[in-house]
Amino acid sequence: MSRIGIKPINVPDSVKVDIKDSTVEVSGKLGSLKFDFDNRISVKLDSDAVIVTREKNNRVDRELHGLTRALINNMVLGVSEGFKKELKLNGVGYTAEQKMEKFLQLNLGFSHPIIVEIPNDLKVETTNPTTIIISGINKQYVGQFAAKVRSFRKPDPYKGKGIKYSDEVIRRKAGKAIGVGG
Repeated sequence: MSRIGIKPINVPDSVKVDIKDSTVEVSGKLGSLKFDFDNRISVKLDSDAVIVTREKNNRVDRELHGLTRALINNMVLGVSEGFKKELKLNGVGYTAEQKMEKFLQLNLGFSHPIIVEIPNDLKVETTNPTTIIISGINKQYVGQFAAKVRSFRKPDPYKGKGIKYSDEVIRRKAGKAIGVGG
């Protein structure tokens, strides 16, 4: 049995779930999301919980079972609470600034600033010049945009300069040893 797939998804009172054919629509105070699941998986709404089941026990169906349950659970969490990623900039002169609510300008030590367009589904805040907070209702979009911003200057293992997640720990390496031997 799938360990994730067999768990029921508890639906808060503020969230409304509609299941039609092979489509699940979840709406809450932050917005609404839609998901088309595979026809080998069945999704049922039972009072205040969503139950995901499968018919066969082959490998693909077991994979889809856990995946579908996890995606629907993320949708429920997204429309009720939302998702958030925080990025920190480490380095002399590394700054982030939001321009016109639609663009993010990054100064990362290159000869030019990097300007990134912020997707419509996401909200980006720069509380100070070295902190970027990305939030939204879709977990995939939040993580994907955070990874895109981080990819412009990944953390350096020697000096620790770059863009890192706030909870990420950079494993530091020692530099060259000087004057050993003779």
